[in-house]
Amino acid sequence: MAVFDPKDARIAELETQVAARDAVIVELMAKVEALTARVAELEARLRQNSSNSSQPPSSDAPGTPRQPKKPTGRRPGGQPGHKKHERRLLPPEAVQHVVELVPKECKGCRRRLVGRDCEPRRHQVVEVPPLSAIVTEYRSHALECSACGTVTRQPVPAYASSAFGDRLGALASLLVGKYRLSKRLVKDALSDMLGVDMSVGSVVNLEGEMTDALAPAVAGARAYVQAADKAHADETGWVEGRKQGRGHRAWLWVAATARVVVFHIARNRSGKVAQALLGEDFLGILTTDRWSGYDWYDKGLRQLCWSHLTRDFQGFIDRGGEGGRLGTRLMRERNRFFKWWHRVRDGTLPQANFEQRMKKVRRTVGQLLRQTEVRAEKKTAGMAREILQLEECLWTFVDVPGIEPTNNFGEQCIRHAVMYRKTSFGTQGPEGSRFVERIFTAVSTLKRQERGVLDFLTDTLRTHRRGLPPPSLLPLAEAPQFAYAA
Repeated sequence: MAVFDPKDARIAELETQVAARDAVIVELMAKVEALTARVAELEARLRQNSSNSSQPPSSDAPGTPRQPKKPTGRRPGGQPGHKKHERRLLPPEAVQHVVELVPKECKGCRRRLVGRDCEPRRHQVVEVPPLSAIVTEYRSHALECSACGTVTRQPVPAYASSAFGDRLGALASLLVGKYRLSKRLVKDALSDMLGVDMSVGSVVNLEGEMTDALAPAVAGARAYVQAADKAHADETGWVEGRKQGRGHRAWLWVAATARVVVFHIARNRSGKVAQALLGEDFLGILTTDRWSGYDWYDKGLRQLCWSHLTRDFQGFIDRGGEGGRLGTRLMRERNRFFKWWHRVRDGTLPQANFEQRMKKVRRTVGQLLRQTEVRAEKKTAGMAREILQLEECLWTFVDVPGIEPTNNFGEQCIRHAVMYRKTSFGTQGPEGSRFVERIFTAVSTLKRQERGVLDFLTDTLRTHRRGLPPPSLLPLAEAPQFAYAA
């Protein structure tokens, strides 16, 4: 017969308590690890700024440290020997008034002077005459037929059905699309400058009319970009309408060439939007960031933006650890080849020499990224893995002369739209989005071609109202001959 020992019961009780405490310790350690990871993630977010992430500089907190630039030793302002910029005098035939300033007596001996200076010094003062709108009144007469008694009224021409003329309608759209004024400010500006009484609703109606008028020109511009041999693409957040009291998220896309820039607003950021904007048959070199919406495109024809990669490498450095050490080496390679590329662009380094030098840089960057993927901390390793998936797209600019290693041009083209969004808070619906994307397409494209925006918009509205062939946004040498007919 077994003898009951109280010690055994006590041991069993203690073992149960220890097991329970071990379970609690395991649970608490899991929570500590999760919270530690969360703290590290939040601290990493706090350290993010425009130099190590895709955040815009406007989001940086006051006092955010910047990457120090090497002092040049030069004072601010114009440097000795720089090209002087002076206001050009208009030719004599463009001058409306001339005031002849002829001295009557010698400033030395007071003797009377006669004759004229054959080459007087010219000084011009530019002034604006008092502005006022020109009002045309259409008087629609009705006459009664003496034979049958029918009253016939001559209707107002269809092109004059709007209360606002072609140039005034174009000016209202220009103030919104180029100068980023709100509709109420457009109303006030036209009243202050021209004495025109216009309601906010009239501004909206003119925008709608301009949207329809620009449709053919924008379609031609999109076809031009889709047939280009190289293009830059980018996208930024937008707001279209409101949903449950909050702005409905949308995206503004841009596809830009050297002479033509096309915008499009969509409710999503998927690759289907980029594919529709660029066209399924696009075969040019496409420069973009690493957004997955462009992954449908052939990697051999794609160039990743090295400005974005520079911020990624800076993020490696700022996060420290083994990834930071490797990031420093990656940044060193980046700085090295950018100096060479600038020389190629300036014509001081032959393309063949550049390609030869870049062989070692390409191998080194690939090796460093693979080491980062294996040895660096989790977030840094994950980003290196993402970059390696598009490694083929890093060096297109080396193999294809004339391709830039950055997407700075695309970002510059979209900056105007970003500033508009910050002041207008987006658009109220699809109709407003169509106006914005088309007026931005016209304004940006005409700027690239150094053409007058107001004259183009005036011609666009005039031809639309009269059913005539519209003007084209294509470069003048490539536009159809009828595009600028009266």
